[in-house]
Amino acid sequence: MKSFFTLLLIVFISWNLSAQATKKGGNQPKNGLLPETMIFMKVNEPNENAFSLLLPKGWQTKGGIMRVNPMTSGGSGNAIDAKLDFAMMSDENATVAMRWLPEVMFFDMRYSPMIAPMFPPGSNYNGMTVMPIMDANTFIAQVVFPYAHPGLAAPEILDRKPAPEIAKKIQYDDRFIPLQMQYDGGITTVRYTENGTTYIEMILAVVQDFGQTGAGLWKNRSTLGFRAPEGEFEDWVPVFMTVIGSVQMNMQWLIGEIQGQVQRNQIQKETLDRLRELDNEILESQRKTNSQINHDMFLNITGQEEYVNPYTKQTETGSNEWDYRWVNSNNEIIYTNDGSYNPNADQSVNLNEYKLSPVKKR
Repeated sequence: MKSFFTLLLIVFISWNLSAQATKKGGNQPKNGLLPETMIFMKVNEPNENAFSLLLPKGWQTKGGIMRVNPMTSGGSGNAIDAKLDFAMMSDENATVAMRWLPEVMFFDMRYSPMIAPMFPPGSNYNGMTVMPIMDANTFIAQVVFPYAHPGLAAPEILDRKPAPEIAKKIQYDDRFIPLQMQYDGGITTVRYTENGTTYIEMILAVVQDFGQTGAGLWKNRSTLGFRAPEGEFEDWVPVFMTVIGSVQMNMQWLIGEIQGQVQRNQIQKETLDRLRELDNEILESQRKTNSQINHDMFLNITGQEEYVNPYTKQTETGSNEWDYRWVNSNNEIIYTNDGSYNPNADQSVNLNEYKLSPVKKR
């Protein structure tokens, strides 16, 4: 899981730098919107405690893990695995927001010509919407945006880029599944107006085609959206990155989820074997990533720094946008540029004792 988010950070920053370079007049300066001090609080996924992450203090969440009932959805096609629809918002209007969109199974009838006339596009086949498979960026424009913003007119598409790194990472993670599948990744950037505010939103998605063996099955994977008011998006990149990089899976939940899928769909025994290897693979993948690129350059590109946690004595990565980093025993973080600021004297922070987290010596 961590290796995926590390890769996503690289893709995110590469996209951002590329997008800024294509603007008229070249790179645009930041507006300095982030506060001098920003406190990040640990938040658990609310419905099943599937994972935790850090969010800026005062931000709101909406949604979480959800389950599809096959008795009311027309079949079991989307009832096998847990779905995640989870929004993280700066306020109730989602002025600045991130959102994970659920992974949904669809069915392409081109592999089933005999029954295709009975199931036209848009109909329900065993709990799945009948829809021809499409590339990732088309899926973002035709399915993801209307789902995330119902009632809004089609947005202005500013940029469409392939995301082969993300697609290859998901394909690698799925290598133990005995099917010949194809993956396509894309990143689309759009502009639109909602309630009088014009927004820039970057949406990432991967489309997974189960191929001829799957007889028409396909789904979306790793579908995320990031938005901010026009002119402010770049300022919020460090916050988006801090949140993404802080995700910690609840391994007990993950084991239970996969065991449930085994029972519901007779998934092969190798699934659990793959799960047991997960922690070791995360460490090995991170080692390989660090050996492939210059580590200092990687930290600089992704806007990160290495810090020493005063409680665990372990090295942690965090944002380099502020001069000082404080942590407490609950691994909650405060960043600040104010050298005189002490969170232990801040009446609004009534949590465990905070200690300075210094930059790791090189």
